[in-house]
Formats: sequence, structure tokens, C-alpha cells
Amino acid sequence: MKHLKVGDKAPDFTGKDQDGNKISLNDYKGKSLIIYFYPRDNTPGCTAQACNLRDNYDVLLKQGYAVLGISADSQASHKKFISKHELPFPLIADEEKEILKLYGVWGPKKFMGKVKDGIHRTTFVIDENGSISEIIEKVKTKDHTAQIL
Repeated sequence: MKHLKVGDKAPDFTGKDQDGNKISLNDYKGKSLIIYFYPRDNTPGCTAQACNLRDNYDVLLKQGYAVLGISADSQASHKKFISKHELPFPLIADEEKEILKLYGVWGPKKFMGKVKDGIHRTTFVIDENGSISEIIEKVKTKDHTAQIL
């Protein structure tokens, strides 16, 4: 697993969102960006996290942040998740796990006593210069915006 640190340049990526639009890190040049990696659409923790970011989206925008979610779910799954919970930000479908590996959030994890590869819930805050200003690994799903701000 790759280990990124605060101060590192954020790895460049290009992925497709729920509508098949290409999104890359370059699209956010000159802006602050919150990239949150999460395990799965429509699971309790991931839904709580997405809804917390949704409920505080205006606050995040006022603070100058754009928000982008990434998981290994399909575009179709993301589309349903967004419409079910009225999410105002795009979700990238990284089914090949390229971006997940680039950011070092894909790897072995323990779940119910078994170890298997999965997504480590992690949030990266990237400044307007494209550098990582914060990495949150112990995400509080119901209070995530407060952690970021």
C-alpha cells in the first residue's frame, strides 16, 4: 500500500462519475478539494457519511471546498445512491481500483475476524496548489464535516 503524507502532491487521476462524465484532479486546479474514499454505496456508515457531507454542503462550499466521493461501486450504483439521498456532489466509480491504489486506500483490512482486501475509509483534503493538507483516517461518519473543518 502506498502511503501519502500531508504536504505530498496529490496524485493525479481521471475517473468517471455516476453519469459517465470524466473527472480529473486537474478539474479542481486552484480550488480546495475534499476527496473521500468510502467502502460501499447504501451501507449504514457510508450513507451516514455521505448525508453528513450533503447536509453541510453549503458550509463546505462557503469555505471554498469542492467535494468528491470515490468507491469501487459501479456508475449505476452511484446514480441510485445519489438520487436516493439527494447528494449534491459527484461520485467516481473506480471499479478497476486504480485511484484507490494511487491514494493507498485499497488493501488488507479486517472485517468480522477475516482479512481481505477492501477500501480503507479515508478522506484527503487537497489545497488549491494540489498538495495534501490533511488526511483523515479515523472518519466519524455522522460528524465528518466537523472533522474536516
